[in-house]
Amino acid sequence: MCIGSPERVATAHYAYLLGMYLGDGHLVTSARVPVLRIYCTDTYVNIIEECERAMRATLAKSVQQVQKKGCVGVQAYSMHWPCLFPQHGPGKKHERNIVLADWQQRIVDAVPEPFLRGLFHSDGCRVVNQVTTGGRRYSYPRYFFSNESEDILKLCAAGLDRVGAEWRRNRTNSLSVARRDSVALLDSFIGPKD
Repeated sequence: MCIGSPERVATAHYAYLLGMYLGDGHLVTSARVPVLRIYCTDTYVNIIEECERAMRATLAKSVQQVQKKGCVGVQAYSMHWPCLFPQHGPGKKHERNIVLADWQQRIVDAVPEPFLRGLFHSDGCRVVNQVTTGGRRYSYPRYFFSNESEDILKLCAAGLDRVGAEWRRNRTNSLSVARRDSVALLDSFIGPKD
């Protein structure tokens, strides 16, 4: 039994949680009550707290943090997780199709910033890139998003297009945002991990 209209969830919080799920989450449906787990590096305390807030605002009354070696599993049980994350399934995400449901796409189109924030918090980074050209050394900030799923890379690229950030594929499993104005745009709603 589902919650009825999934679009009734807290939109921005759900968009963030969807991005986190697509990066570092999974849904266990073999238990009596399904459990959504998002794994966060344990040094990023603010991301762990933001993930927990998003889970609570989306659906969960009770959220647990389970310490693992080097990471924290933020998790919550609910019969409704499977209808909120229809991308779940057996196997690895990059070995199956990842397509957003129409109602999910409407949410991501309406609030792409928290969706991108979730993606970059899970599988992205902001670095200071250093290059030497003509004997001069240059440093500039740059974002990277890496994922083995072509579908998830395309969702990230579409979100970047939606907010007007220029990006390019720098490897087969990665995209890069390096232009100054696009980095400044991402800094306004993502910023460095902490």
